[in-house]
Amino acid sequence: MDDWRSLDQQYLMSTYKRLPIAIAKGEGNYLYDVEGKAYLDLFTGLAVNVLGHSHPAIVSALREQGEKFLHISNVFLNPPAIRLAQRLVEHSIKGKVFFGNSGAEATEAAIKLIHKWTVREANGRSGVVVLKNSFHGRTLGALRLTRQAHVYQDYPSPAFPVFEIEAQDVDELVAVFERERPAAVLMEPILGSGGIITLSESYLQEVERLCRENGTLFCIDEIQTGMGRTGKLFAYQHAGIAPDLILFAKGVGGGLPLGGVIAGERLMDLFGPGDHGTTFAPSPLSAALGNAVLDVILEPTFMEQSNQTAAYLRERLSRLVEDNPACFAEIRGKGMMLGLQMKLAAEQVSRIQGELLAAGILVDVTQKTIVRLLPPLTLTPVEADRFAEALAEITAKLS
Repeated sequence: MDDWRSLDQQYLMSTYKRLPIAIAKGEGNYLYDVEGKAYLDLFTGLAVNVLGHSHPAIVSALREQGEKFLHISNVFLNPPAIRLAQRLVEHSIKGKVFFGNSGAEATEAAIKLIHKWTVREANGRSGVVVLKNSFHGRTLGALRLTRQAHVYQDYPSPAFPVFEIEAQDVDELVAVFERERPAAVLMEPILGSGGIITLSESYLQEVERLCRENGTLFCIDEIQTGMGRTGKLFAYQHAGIAPDLILFAKGVGGGLPLGGVIAGERLMDLFGPGDHGTTFAPSPLSAALGNAVLDVILEPTFMEQSNQTAAYLRERLSRLVEDNPACFAEIRGKGMMLGLQMKLAAEQVSRIQGELLAAGILVDVTQKTIVRLLPPLTLTPVEADRFAEALAEITAKLS
């Protein structure tokens, strides 16, 4: 383990603070380090591995497509990608898909589409409304929309206007509409990196109404919340709304890089040849794995079972919050995307993460004091119990 840590520090740039384990393999809902220790994975590669590790459907698709071809470029028709795009549209909004390799690339495509829409409409609209503490990526265009100072720092910034508002504050959005003429509103249904802040269904419905009333595009960032993470294919679907643009990534590629946008009818024909592109996306292999992911999560019985386990996990954690008010403030989120807001100092929360790691359980921490849970949709009640019991034991010592 120490050798891997030393080599990592010698040859890789330190853009991430890593946990002190080196992974050898993944199986089911567990990761195994190079020394053979098993870890219950409630991290899932930051919401990527929605089916856990080495799921049979994923492995089968990997082998089948791997024996055919891995890369062909966008010059040729790509059957796995066409099928995946069709299914994403059929289960979201009427429109067309642009594929990229990541969530940040999805945001960059969104910025271009919004700009081209304003040029075509010649309506004088400009800029994007985003929520405080939101996260939309780290590339320079996406960084302009990310509202976390420690992330965007002092890098060069594109010049298009950005209007920052508080989540859940309708009056502030109305004020922006009255004061400016924004081209688009972009928001995550649940602010993930921002602290697992769940936007209410009524708020999302009101945002949609205001966008329609003002002739503004309504865009939803489902990069972390999509692919069944919150109990539906996309989180916006809980509110019964229809956005103009959906950003997706993370879980869609079955563990391989894949992302993109679903552009609704107002935007779907704006890109022409040469307007945007990428060498690798859509990877036929990633698209094949994406279809395997959909094969599994679109099965009603699968999502029903996953939602039952998610409700059970939340109920266990709610009891923990009630029983230990000295440590826990509240539980946030929806489905298999939960955040435990702690009443502890950042170093104590980091200690909790370390003690869970020692107990063989992987969790994330965001905003320094929120234990973020992004379990696989295949989590079992027994595994939920294991986590809840371990967390109860660790926090009992602190309180």
